[in-house]
Amino acid sequence: MRYLAMGLDVALVWLCALLAYLFLGFVKASSFGIFGFLPPFYGGVTMVGILLLLLFSGRVYQSWRITGLGHLLATITLAWLVTVMALLAWLFFSKTSTDISRAWFLLWAGSALVAMGLARVVVYWALRWLRKLGYSFKTVLLVCEDDACQTVEQALADAPWSGLLVRGVVTPAALQTALAAPNAQQPQEVWLCLAMGDKAGIETSLHALRHSTANIRLVPDWFSLKLMNHGVSVVAGMPMLDLSASPITGSMRLFKALEDRIGALIILTVVAVPMLAIAVAVKLTSRGPVLYKQVRHGWNGHPILVYKFRSMVVHDEANFQVTQACKNDDRITPLGAFLRRTSLDELPQFINVLQGRMSIVGPRPHAVQHNEYYKELVPGYMLRHKVKPGVTGWAQINGFRGETNTLDKMQQRIDYDLYYIENMSIWFDLKIIFKTMYKGWTHKNAY
Repeated sequence: MRYLAMGLDVALVWLCALLAYLFLGFVKASSFGIFGFLPPFYGGVTMVGILLLLLFSGRVYQSWRITGLGHLLATITLAWLVTVMALLAWLFFSKTSTDISRAWFLLWAGSALVAMGLARVVVYWALRWLRKLGYSFKTVLLVCEDDACQTVEQALADAPWSGLLVRGVVTPAALQTALAAPNAQQPQEVWLCLAMGDKAGIETSLHALRHSTANIRLVPDWFSLKLMNHGVSVVAGMPMLDLSASPITGSMRLFKALEDRIGALIILTVVAVPMLAIAVAVKLTSRGPVLYKQVRHGWNGHPILVYKFRSMVVHDEANFQVTQACKNDDRITPLGAFLRRTSLDELPQFINVLQGRMSIVGPRPHAVQHNEYYKELVPGYMLRHKVKPGVTGWAQINGFRGETNTLDKMQQRIDYDLYYIENMSIWFDLKIIFKTMYKGWTHKNAY
């Protein structure tokens, strides 16, 4: 939905720019707009406006499911006004303001704002109608004591347009049993309707949810949420504290996708010949496939297939176990040892990035068996799946690569992963990419 909203805004801004140009040409009965498309400078101003709108969008493209129409209109109005002011400042300081028609600029800016506002009204009411019919809904599990959830249940019942369906109501003590019940449908949202002072209830609930990838929100009995360090969401008019929610939302989701797709495409173009040479070498030096494919957990814990150049002899392990590679591991081929030491075996993962399964920067994906083992031992372990796994990450450039043969090492790696998730930004990604290139891909623990 976010990408559709962005695409719709981009199309409307461009269309309004073109129509404003053609309309003025028709009114003036001149060659102004006779060609049916924008001149280069007009088109450049329009493209800069579109890029600035996406840059300043903030929460403009958050989920419309949890947002009122007034908020939608207010956010797009503010974002567009900031965009227009930034454009005017650019035209003024670059001394190019006389190169375009002021009438065109005003007509374009005003009509674009009206068009984006009307589009939101139409889409918003269409989505409300569809959700009242039962389409496009999310399941919510409420956790509370006694009748504390009644207000929340009533609020959701009065807001069928939100598409939020209460799947059940449980107490903190019964939460783990409810989640582990045979054939239990896992909720997409879990709301803790508990008093802020109910430390035992909150801790019990969070412990029961330690393996869940659902969005976990606290519905407190007070409204001073901005005093807290966690993110804040307003769902169906109710303020909530995001205790565990993915940071990849709104404009971050768009910029992260652009960073990954463009970056992966450039990297694969550069390393295409070396990858071909490695593939031939792997095939000629040992029997078996060129690529090693392994199922690992991706974004929100969904299974994905991760690619690597095969660096070991083909072998099977009992009971589907996955043994970490260790120093002097006799399963590793001579070529494989070189590939693993230089991280060249991971180059095919840029194909995973291009597919949308991974990111260039993010927590490294672990084997499914390792996740099952460590999630019981390391607090917050499964929270690393709130973002896409990465080819490189904050933990890796800080020395936590290769074998993690102690619980303490794994705990430190997870601490770095969670720090990255809590502080995610495009600039942080660029810093990690630069440090990866600067420090190189080799490491003493990469074997």
